[in-house]
Amino acid sequence: MSAATNGVAAVGPVTGAPGADDPAELTAARARALFRGGLDTATIGWASRHAQANLIAVPRSAAYDLLLFAQRNQQACPLLDVTDVGSPATVLAEGADLRTDLPAYLVWRDGEVVDRVTDATPYWREDMVGFLVGCSLTFELALMEAGVPIRHIEEGVTDPMYVTNRATRPAGALSGPLVVSMRPIPAHLVTTTVRITDRFPDVHGAPVHIGDPEALGVADLGRPDFGDPVTVGDDVPAFWACGVTTQAAVAASRLEFAITHVPGRMFVTDVPHSTYMR
Repeated sequence: MSAATNGVAAVGPVTGAPGADDPAELTAARARALFRGGLDTATIGWASRHAQANLIAVPRSAAYDLLLFAQRNQQACPLLDVTDVGSPATVLAEGADLRTDLPAYLVWRDGEVVDRVTDATPYWREDMVGFLVGCSLTFELALMEAGVPIRHIEEGVTDPMYVTNRATRPAGALSGPLVVSMRPIPAHLVTTTVRITDRFPDVHGAPVHIGDPEALGVADLGRPDFGDPVTVGDDVPAFWACGVTTQAAVAASRLEFAITHVPGRMFVTDVPHSTYMR
């Protein structure tokens, strides 16, 4: 899947939602209600004081392999919750439905995306197990409060994500490359950024690499595999392990069936972002 096909759109005002012109100020429940109603938009900056999560749901037959894959690759796949078999409910958001409460989903068969939907109910099988994986969007408010600029928020786009030359540790049928997200950081704020994000280990923690993108096998920052390019200028590119690593594993391993979020269209939880700060 390329950036041109991942369906990510720029962040903007909530249209048709009186009194909700600033997505950052919405409650998590209100955001999920809008998505349940069919609003398809990137969640960057939405309900900004609440943690966001990646979603991947797989059949029970693949759930142990995915659980082991996450355990072996914790920085990329920090688990926040695992659902009961067949259940679309999560302890991260009371009353939420993982089949409907994200802006958009990808449906995978044999490692290929076969559909993109805003309601995954027709595809949700009785044997599905949902995994919610920590997301680096969760620590962005803490960075901004410390004076660190977040370029993709400033430019109204989704953070750029890249498939790297680093392999994950395989687990059962699952293997694949590490995926990273990138944020350009002013040189004098790199130490501050590392210090702050290191306090969020459940949502990827500190960067896995800072500086030369070619060391990760990324040839062109202007052509992300997911999300949108951002202006780097004289800033230092910093790279964080990304939960989309699970989708890269689905593709590389040609997993029989899975449902995931569209990169950039996350599950907004009821959990305050500060809960994951240590």
